[in-house]
Amino acid sequence: QVQLVESGGGLVQAGGSLRLSCAASGRTFSNRYAMGWFRQAPGKEREFVAAISGFGGTIYADSVKGRFTISRDNAKTTVPLQMNSLKPEDTAVYYCAVRQGWTVARSTSDYDYWGQGTQVTVSS
Repeated sequence: QVQLVESGGGLVQAGGSLRLSCAASGRTFSNRYAMGWFRQAPGKEREFVAAISGFGGTIYADSVKGRFTISRDNAKTTVPLQMNSLKPEDTAVYYCAVRQGWTVARSTSDYDYWGQGTQVTVSS
């Protein structure tokens, strides 16, 4: 069984930073599994933010490239998402997900387990 718990969300002013974390338990943390972050704003579909492969390769949505950084710590079984230069349009519930395959992917359908989400609100 896999459990994912996100933390680190909150309210921040535009231009500020937040660091989200995803704590994973269960048989998730080896280089056989890729991890991703997605977000969902009110009235919108869940969208891809960033992903990291089992061997550390990363991909980002164009909207966050250069501002967000995903990493993974297999020893601590966490996947941080460092978010800098935040904008009001980054406001959403952020979800962590795990994919049973080591390659990265952008589609929600490619991920097998999801956390409950953490709210990020960026004020203008």
